[in-house]
Amino acid sequence: QPELAFSGETSGHRFLAPAPFAVTSAAEYKAGLAKSYVMLDRAERRQAIETGAAALAAAAGLTVVPDAGLLDEVAGLVDWPVPLIGRIDPAFMDLPAEVMTTSMRSHQKYFACRTPDGRLADCFIVVANMATPDGGAAIVAGNERVLRARLSDARFFWDQDCKQPLADFAPQLEARVFHAKLGTVAERVARIATLARGLAPLVGADADQAERAARLAKCDLASGMVGEFPELQGIMGRYYAARQGETPDVSAAIAEHYQPAGPNEPCPTAPVSVAVALADKLDHLVSLMAAGERATGSGDPFGLRRAALGIIRLVRENRISLNLATWLAAVPTPVPVPLEAIQTFVTERLTVALRDAGHAPGRVAAVLAGSQSLDLVEIERRLEALGQFLGTEDGANLLAAYKRSANILRIEEKRDGRRYTATVAADQLADPAEQLLWQALTAVGIPDDPVRALAAFSGLRQPLDRFFETVTVNSSDASLRLNRLALLAAVRQTFDRVADFAAVEG
Repeated sequence: QPELAFSGETSGHRFLAPAPFAVTSAAEYKAGLAKSYVMLDRAERRQAIETGAAALAAAAGLTVVPDAGLLDEVAGLVDWPVPLIGRIDPAFMDLPAEVMTTSMRSHQKYFACRTPDGRLADCFIVVANMATPDGGAAIVAGNERVLRARLSDARFFWDQDCKQPLADFAPQLEARVFHAKLGTVAERVARIATLARGLAPLVGADADQAERAARLAKCDLASGMVGEFPELQGIMGRYYAARQGETPDVSAAIAEHYQPAGPNEPCPTAPVSVAVALADKLDHLVSLMAAGERATGSGDPFGLRRAALGIIRLVRENRISLNLATWLAAVPTPVPVPLEAIQTFVTERLTVALRDAGHAPGRVAAVLAGSQSLDLVEIERRLEALGQFLGTEDGANLLAAYKRSANILRIEEKRDGRRYTATVAADQLADPAEQLLWQALTAVGIPDDPVRALAAFSGLRQPLDRFFETVTVNSSDASLRLNRLALLAAVRQTFDRVADFAAVEG
């Protein structure tokens, strides 16, 4: 192994202060580097870039387009940040703003600027790594020349793509494999179109427009511009669709169907956009899980969690009343669907989302366990009603009575080796208290609306209190004992039709 030589010397900026200097402490190290044109602290460099860029833009009557990711990246590329402002050739200002900002950001690490009215300005901020005697004039001029070349490439892609209708890119999707077990992107588009048309009435969208948007949504993947800048998928489709006369709703849906792409990203609200976005994410989640892909604790390469959370946000934020389990089963995949595993995966994500929304974990578990379908609007309605119910004196008392009933049943069922059902022989109810409880349970009946049922439960409080005060469940008379256990089973069943009260915290 060769020996590594070391010493107490270091050096600063390789051009501005290349001479070595001695270091005897950490403080001296930082101070010496600062004198040698090296800003050691990353946060300090980041702040210098942000402040300097904002000042340059303000002097020109502009503001810098916020870009935290680019700011972090540039802060790691320079030792001595010197923001400079340059101009964009007016010949390129008719290109879509997203094309220009992406070209500047992706290739050149430039910050875009905007005018007071929100339009893209004809200026950019470049961060040099050194100060120069000419105040950066040569650096700015060089970067302006490079940017002209970059935007010329973008102009070429734009002009070429605009020579044909967006739909003409569709045949190229037949040669693009989405997944080895799931076929091509074109086949995926057909599935999404079918789902979007079916979902349209549920979200208030026009079915023809939803299907049209779905069939065009992936076409820009074959365009030259998206081939160069993949992050512009959907955005370019919207521009191309609008140029060829598609309706605003269809054009917007092409761009918005990828949303929400993350927890802090906006969620579509326009009906056609919602239909296509929901169809896209349903197909993504179900088909990939059917193909055997899974999200693990160490990674989620296919974005399955993102798709599930996107579905949940679309449904919750747009208050769409549908049985999500039905639509998970409706995705027309070419391979068998592990529906139970997919429903569990979605339910786990929903549980986290509801907890984050402020619902108590026990109540979330209770409502989800008691729900017969994955109707997210109904689930939240039940949660809100359950919270209000348990916040009352009657609710707290009835929860305790329910748990007492459930505990008695659990003990006796374990001892008897059977589960008791609510098959009550009304003519064998000997004690007035058990007769009163049976009458109250009969009045509640089988609740078709769980929220109204919770309101009706208040009528059970007095009969339940009296029952436990005066009735001996484990009577020495075997027939009375069995009938009273059946009565408690009726109590359990009545509550469990609304929610799994056993899961609710005390």
